[in-house]
Amino acid sequence: MSYISTNLNFLMTAVKKVANSLSRDFSEIEQLQSSLRGHQEFAKAAYERVSKGLRAELQKSRPNYAVVIGAEDVPVKAPYFLVSPLDGLLNFMHGIPYFAVSLAVVENDVVTAAVIYNPATSDMYFAEKGKGTFKEGYRNHERLRVSSRKEVVDALIGAKDTALQYSAAGIRANGCLSLDLAYVASGKLDAVVSTENTPDMIAAGMLLVKEAGGSVYELNQKDIRSEDLASVLASGNIIAANAILGPKVHKLLNK
Repeated sequence: MSYISTNLNFLMTAVKKVANSLSRDFSEIEQLQSSLRGHQEFAKAAYERVSKGLRAELQKSRPNYAVVIGAEDVPVKAPYFLVSPLDGLLNFMHGIPYFAVSLAVVENDVVTAAVIYNPATSDMYFAEKGKGTFKEGYRNHERLRVSSRKEVVDALIGAKDTALQYSAAGIRANGCLSLDLAYVASGKLDAVVSTENTPDMIAAGMLLVKEAGGSVYELNQKDIRSEDLASVLASGNIIAANAILGPKVHKLLNK
C-alpha cells in the first residue's frame, strides 16, 4: 500500500470520518413523512453538517490551505481544497443510494489529489497525480482503468438527453456527476457528458479519469488534439472517456 501517501491517507480518513453522518441520515430519510418540505429540510441539514465537519477537519490539519465548498469563490494563487459535500442531493432526498462526498486538492491551479466516497455503499475512489486511480478494498486496493470500447454505438454513456441518445448503446442520467466520473475511471461507464457544472462537482472526478488512462475535454473546445482541463473547470462542460472514444463523442456533439 505504498502508493497511498500520507497526504492521501489524511484526505480519505477525513472524508470517511465526516461522511459517516450521511450514512446515518440516509438510513433515516425514508422514515420521514412523505412531505417535500420535510425531505428538503432534512437534506439541507445533512449537507450543512458535512460542510461544517469537513471544513473543520481540513483546516485543523492543513491550515495553510483554503477550503472551498460548493460554488464558493476559489482563492487566487493559494492552494485549496475543493469540496462537494453532497453531490447527488436529489438522489439522497429520494432514498436512492447514488450520492457522494467529493474532495479535490488544487495546487497551482492543478488538481493533485482526489477522493470520491459514497457513504451509502462504502465505495471509496481515490487518486493522486501521476500515481493512478484506485478503489479501496478491505485488504488490497483495486487499480482502475477506463474501458476499452472504441465505438459510440457500443458505449454506455452517463448523460441527460443529448444527440448521443440515438447513437450510443445506452444513456443514463444518474444524478451524481462525481460518481459517474468515478464509474468512467472504473470502466463501468464508457463516457460522461455533462454541462453547466460547478468546479467542486467535476474536479475530483477529472483526476480519477485522467489517472485511470482516460481523456477529459471541454464540450465546446474546437481543437481536441490536446486537453484543456482549465477550461473544463471554468466552463463546467465536460466530456470524459477513453482516448479513442472521447473524440468520437466530441465530434457527434459538435456537428
